[in-house]
Amino acid sequence: MDIEFKTPNEIKAFQEDLLRKQLRCLQENSPYYRHLFETCGIHIESIRTLEDLVQIPFTEKKDLQLFNDQFRCVPKEKIVDYITTSGTLGEPVTFGCTDRDLDRLAYNEKKSFACAGLKPGNILQLMTTIDKRFMAGLAYFLGIRALGASIIRVGNGIPELQWDTIQRMRPDAIMCVPSFILRLVQYAEEHNIDYRHSSVRKIIGIGEGLRNQDFSLNLLGRRIHEKWPEVELYATYSSTEMSATFSECQFGLGGHVHPELIVVEIIGDDNLPVPDGQPGEVVVTTLGVEGMPLLRFRTGDIAAKRVEQCKCGRWSYRLTPLLGRKNNMIKLKGTTLYPPAINDVLDNTPWIENYVVVVRDSEAGTDEVIVKCGLSPAAPEENAAVKELKDRFRSRLRVAPLVEIMPVEVIRSINFPAKSRKPVKFIDQRAR
Repeated sequence: MDIEFKTPNEIKAFQEDLLRKQLRCLQENSPYYRHLFETCGIHIESIRTLEDLVQIPFTEKKDLQLFNDQFRCVPKEKIVDYITTSGTLGEPVTFGCTDRDLDRLAYNEKKSFACAGLKPGNILQLMTTIDKRFMAGLAYFLGIRALGASIIRVGNGIPELQWDTIQRMRPDAIMCVPSFILRLVQYAEEHNIDYRHSSVRKIIGIGEGLRNQDFSLNLLGRRIHEKWPEVELYATYSSTEMSATFSECQFGLGGHVHPELIVVEIIGDDNLPVPDGQPGEVVVTTLGVEGMPLLRFRTGDIAAKRVEQCKCGRWSYRLTPLLGRKNNMIKLKGTTLYPPAINDVLDNTPWIENYVVVVRDSEAGTDEVIVKCGLSPAAPEENAAVKELKDRFRSRLRVAPLVEIMPVEVIRSINFPAKSRKPVKFIDQRAR
């Protein structure tokens, strides 16, 4: 039986056994963690349970940047694939994967795709890059191959090519950044493509949320569903550092964690675990990674852990949709916000063609938020558009940022810089 369907006590004992093996591996093979254990007086034999992890200091992104090579646990000749993080919060971090790590990636994605209802015979159209040192695109390809389904590697963007591929090869599932779906729909409507009766019946979203904390569809998810009600929507959560993906099942009640691949802690402001169900920072310990395993890595993402049994029968805990990134928290006129809440309003405004959210320090030392928007031809006159958009923000968030209208081409150049693998929609210019 899959470990995810076993009882919570069985899952916990299973993870603790893997954790002890991982600690021995780090002690023997990781220069970074061996030095950490020695300098902090940590005896790995004393770490027997998941609760004992609090004895170990966190690993942070700056550690990976400063001591990158010391995290490597194998000789360089065993590294078969080099990738980097996306650099969302600063300089990208390099990771090296061994053959076993790529097999683990394939297994992870196979389980995640199966959780989202894919099986042999399905055809997935992949609308994200598989190059540019990007782990996720390769992982998706390996996972679909391991699952026994089929994949079409189209890459990101270019609605015309996406629709040509859909019409030629008739995939039943697509995988992309959710906001790109609205561009696909817009292109289909403008070119008389009957998208609602196409072959596509499932959309797996990456990089952006589709649900609120109560698992209802957020504004972006609702807008996609209203436009294309025939498709099922699935959200996922993943990162290079985790080497894992948490996918929703058909009931959409959070991302299922694979217990054999990762341990997840949710940490509060006091750096201690919060009660289940309360939001905090996601901290991960990878299991089974050979090249560069991580112990108690702070992701910076804010979510909560749900431990009750899912309707699908799985007992493995789930993560709620992300509230945002800890470092990206905004205090606007006394209200605490995360960028996804701002994106939600913009994504639900049909005449906003594209946008970027900029946060900077004001003269008073508080956060100042500027939303720079490109308007579609259907938009109201500029002053009316600014007023209506501010009203939408106040209705949804109780406060309104500054709004600046700019040419669509200028915003597009900001969203898609030459070296970026993901759309840039948030720029933090605050002094830290």
